[in-house]
Amino acid sequence: MYLDPNRWRPHVKRRRSPVLLIMLSVLAVGLIYIASKQSHLIRNPFATPTPSPTPTRSAATVMTNAEAFYRSGQFNKAIAAYQKVIDLEPKNVIAYTWLARLMVFSGNTKEAVQVAQKAVELAPNNADVVSTFAMTLDWNGQYDDAMNNALQAINIDNNSAFAHAYLAEIYADEGNVPRAREEVQQAINLDDKSPLIWRNYGYVLEKAGQYQKAIAAYQEALKLLPNFAYVYMAMGRNELALQHVDSAIDAFQHARAINPQAPQSYDAIGWTYVLNDNYQRGIAELRKAMKIDPKYVLAYKHLGAAYYMHRNYEGAIPVFEQAVRLGSQSEEVYYELGLSYIYLQKCDQGIPWLRKALEINPRSQPALAGMKLCPRK
Repeated sequence: MYLDPNRWRPHVKRRRSPVLLIMLSVLAVGLIYIASKQSHLIRNPFATPTPSPTPTRSAATVMTNAEAFYRSGQFNKAIAAYQKVIDLEPKNVIAYTWLARLMVFSGNTKEAVQVAQKAVELAPNNADVVSTFAMTLDWNGQYDDAMNNALQAINIDNNSAFAHAYLAEIYADEGNVPRAREEVQQAINLDDKSPLIWRNYGYVLEKAGQYQKAIAAYQEALKLLPNFAYVYMAMGRNELALQHVDSAIDAFQHARAINPQAPQSYDAIGWTYVLNDNYQRGIAELRKAMKIDPKYVLAYKHLGAAYYMHRNYEGAIPVFEQAVRLGSQSEEVYYELGLSYIYLQKCDQGIPWLRKALEINPRSQPALAGMKLCPRK
């Protein structure tokens, strides 16, 4: 079929309206003016485009990385990432809250209190935030303030699993185990998918002396967070309480494998060996803990005790004294240090330490016995 091209052409050429022509002219002039002022918007299609500068990673990206580090058990890296989030977004309440929680498990309780307090200042009516502040206070030994904040969190939101879990921990630390069990059970009922809450559940059972059940609760935490080094340490404590020495050391070694730069696992392994008559191996592990962290006071206390138990009083004295310089105010450190001097016939140097032990506990039997070994002047 032949189509005549002229068929699709209008027979009469329509004239444009003069008003329309004027409007188009004005529009064209306007576009030319705009282009002259914003010439950078006009691109030469044949020119190689200049690459735009690489944007700084957003806080959201860093937050995702922080969560990934937490899930993999790399708490130190997670802490650094959450601190970076706060640098990018100084009012990020979630970052402050998680940073405080992880700082506690890393042993930095004083700074954790400050971080958690900042979170409360930003979100004073958030139960999870307020209860996290209570947790940091509890771990820092500020039990009354911890209790007040935990109860406040419950008042804000009675359905906050974290609020009940942290309140349970505080009750356990104050010796009210029945109340602690009620609270932690409510926390599990509200959220049985949090490894932190299962950790608290195990801790309450541990304080109740139910070590096997505590281990089972810790295992539930590890199902949710397999590289939770702190929970492995807790399992080791409970295995020791059950006199399962090999299982305890195995748990401590798991913790060390996850975080080989933490002194706690070396100290725990060393002290377990010492208590089970593997003296030289225990000493070696304790020294590793001190090398990793020269300010880790518990390793000094345990090493001093190891020397003391094996009558190496000359070795025990400088180690105990370093523990004291690092802040130890332990009754046992004081009387073992004092007795070490006395057994070396140095009563003048030993008596002051025994008196310090008696200031803590006037009925301290080792200190009282040591006082009788020295003639009165």
